[in-house]
Amino acid sequence: MRPLYSLILLVLLVFLALFACKSLDKNLDDYSLMLDDDGIWVEQFDSTNVDESRYNHNNSIFKENISFVYSFKHITKDNKRLSFKYVDSISDWKFEPYSSQKDGLFEKVNITVTKGLGQILRAIPDYNQTVLSYSYLTHNDFAPFGSTSGVIENERNVWMHPPRDKYFKILELNPFPYIKAPYKIGNHWDWKLTIGDPWSDPRWMSWNGLVENTYDYEIIDKTRIKTALGNLNCFMIQSKATSRLGKTGLISYFHKKYGFVRLDYLNIDGSKTVLELVDVINLDADSK
Repeated sequence: MRPLYSLILLVLLVFLALFACKSLDKNLDDYSLMLDDDGIWVEQFDSTNVDESRYNHNNSIFKENISFVYSFKHITKDNKRLSFKYVDSISDWKFEPYSSQKDGLFEKVNITVTKGLGQILRAIPDYNQTVLSYSYLTHNDFAPFGSTSGVIENERNVWMHPPRDKYFKILELNPFPYIKAPYKIGNHWDWKLTIGDPWSDPRWMSWNGLVENTYDYEIIDKTRIKTALGNLNCFMIQSKATSRLGKTGLISYFHKKYGFVRLDYLNIDGSKTVLELVDVINLDADSK
């Protein structure tokens, strides 16, 4: 009887251990994935789950209180490098020739994953993305303005809003950073988005009414690139957008730990915008 008792006890302990692990991880697998109207896979939770961080728990890249710091540069179609300077609430901003010695020029974009859904629920009660906070830094890390938007990360795809404030409104007409499983060369997918004229700006393109962008994406390579975080193996995604206004493009480099580490945009006016990841900061670790 003793061996049988020991076996029953062992089975019971294993069951309790598995149950405990399941309880701890219940918020990691209590969702299903569904396609939204534009073909992006999004998490869908039971109506009883009101945890405001439910869209964050399954993330392996965009974890709460992680900041992704990007440098950026704007290159005109005549191959001149520009930055921009915030003027005031009326004049807004203006292009300036780039100089590392010039006060007030913007040099970096800081994208931070926030905890929960926060204030965005008031405007969009059914919001289903991880919330990102965008701030824009001058050479001395002064951040006079910012905004909030989101990213979708799950087993099927990673899709995110680019910076889109002030000068960065130009990126609204470009393909958004986006990778879809399976992560392998040759994978191809498409997407679409309707864009209103509030994104219009005579500094690159003016229009009235709505514009429908259709996007084409393909993973074309797996390559090792040099970054501020070291040499990283990345998937290279080539994408283009087409609308009645013309064509834009984006070549993005995606790393499974750090996300989109480089974004090479070809803008609607022939200029280029390049965003490069230069730092990843764990705000929780820094506060200890």
